[in-house]
Amino acid sequence: MTFFIQNIFNALQWGSFYSMIALGYCLVYGVLRLINFAHGDIFMTSTYIAFFVVAFITAKISGLVGIPLFVITLVCTMALTALLGVGIEKVAYKPLRAKGANRLYVVITALMIGFILENGNLAVLGASARSFPDILPKYVWNIGPVTITSLKVLVIVSAVLIFAILQFIVQKTTLGMSMRAISYDKFAIPLMGIPVNTVITFTFALGSALAAVAGILFGMSYPVMDPYMGMIIGWKAFIAAVVGGIGDIKGAFIGGFLLGFIEIFVTAFLPSSYKDLVSFVILLVILTIKPTGFFGLAKSTKI
Repeated sequence: MTFFIQNIFNALQWGSFYSMIALGYCLVYGVLRLINFAHGDIFMTSTYIAFFVVAFITAKISGLVGIPLFVITLVCTMALTALLGVGIEKVAYKPLRAKGANRLYVVITALMIGFILENGNLAVLGASARSFPDILPKYVWNIGPVTITSLKVLVIVSAVLIFAILQFIVQKTTLGMSMRAISYDKFAIPLMGIPVNTVITFTFALGSALAAVAGILFGMSYPVMDPYMGMIIGWKAFIAAVVGGIGDIKGAFIGGFLLGFIEIFVTAFLPSSYKDLVSFVILLVILTIKPTGFFGLAKSTKI
């Protein structure tokens, strides 16, 4: 029982990372019907941004540690990563959208942006792995035989808060209403006076900021960074979003936790080399039974 409960907490932490990244995929797809395959590499870049933000802040303000350092790093990294996401949208996606390019070209562009972020990082910073600095002090609580760390709790709570805030933005705000409207009919929306480009820019900024939160928490939890760290976790988060129902926030959130639970418990009972094999077989079976994912809905298109 102790072993089981301990792995539940491990799965909640690991699934939180998948959920936070999957929510970024979900946002962009929900508005543009675009799968932003560069999102995993934006997550990776945000971790490096946080690394240099911490180095800059600690060099300028000596003795700044703990929660103040974490909050300043989080805010700065979210802002810079949001700018990165907006820049990518303006440079790479907006020209294609303006020309009415085929979706295949947009997908290829997204893949190329990911490669540029990975190899640009490799060219500028080198291939050597870097160690993410300790920002927050770590506390360990023993609840009977179960061990829980403060960082694990922070990751899980952050994922739940992000989901709740995102649900509020999409369901209760004017921008969220505009995002839902564009996903419903992007051709009629400009006629209603809704600034489509502004909404799209906000969507990319918000999705990238979410990736930044995941990037900082991931760097704190697993403090070894390399230029390709976002590739695999990004692809897996995308698959989790599809299983949950791509375009549905609730589905992306639950899909991330589902994948996290599957991976942790497969690793707990089988050799770790079986993790991806068993995980993806299970997810494939789920999609075979329900191709739209848990919360996705089949949509008809008028031709």
